[in-house]
Amino acid sequence: MNKGYLLVFLTAIISGFAIFINKYGVSVVNPYIYTFLRVLAVAVFLTALLSLFKDWQKLKKLTKKQWILLVLIGLVGGSIPFLLFFKGLSQTLAAKGSFIHKTMFIYVALLAHLFLKEKIDRRFFWGGILLLLGNLILLKKLSFEIGKGDILVFFATLLWAIENTISKYALRELEGKIVAWGRMFFGAIFIFLFLLPTGQLHLISKLNLKQISWVLITAIILLGYVLTWYSGLKLIPVSQATVILLLGSPITTFLNLISGGKVTHLEIISAILIIFGVILVIGVKEVFRAIKGLKNIIYARA
Repeated sequence: MNKGYLLVFLTAIISGFAIFINKYGVSVVNPYIYTFLRVLAVAVFLTALLSLFKDWQKLKKLTKKQWILLVLIGLVGGSIPFLLFFKGLSQTLAAKGSFIHKTMFIYVALLAHLFLKEKIDRRFFWGGILLLLGNLILLKKLSFEIGKGDILVFFATLLWAIENTISKYALRELEGKIVAWGRMFFGAIFIFLFLLPTGQLHLISKLNLKQISWVLITAIILLGYVLTWYSGLKLIPVSQATVILLLGSPITTFLNLISGGKVTHLEIISAILIIFGVILVIGVKEVFRAIKGLKNIIYARA
């Protein structure tokens, strides 16, 4: 089987699990500080990982063009969109912001078609309709009013779509963990440069032990996310990879269900539509091969 599909399926599972545990976390003083600390922590983890496996030497061999790509990935993927997204969510409904974010696969498909020559076939078209319907159901109330928060979330989503396209291009020559490092390392620098003149850095000293613990826990989850995502993205089309990521929502619904949480009929219908949409886009064979691969990993570690 294509190892890339398995890795991106793992990314979707990590994403769904991350959303699930967020409700058990605590709110930090400032979402910008929270984002900065998470990105910084992952950058430190990845730097240690590169040093541990002696991959640090590979950075010295990067060309000027490759360094520019990594800096660009950090700017348009690891910093600006995070700041826009959290600010936007504070000014719009969570469900509306989530829906806008989940339309990213459309922009990625268009960008990948234009710049990476990836094909958009009929399966992608019909699967995309199911994916949009699945996410649209969760809105409960369809509103055509566009507020400032919606615009900020949209631009964050568009930047992430651009970043994923650039990352796919960079991954033609670079390893997944190198691109992941670039995104988080330079992302942390750019967020720091944003926080420095705003006078918000002092808020870090006000975090308590419980809040710091949750920052580290979510940072470890984010580490797993970026490692599996960029390693998988190297091996499969970026348009298909971003579609698989939408499985994070059904996975969160499933975790809520088995944990005894409240799950509505609309959430179940949404999960079913999203699952069928992903299967239609990726193909039944690849989906079952990925599931079989996940089962083998679970049994091997049991």
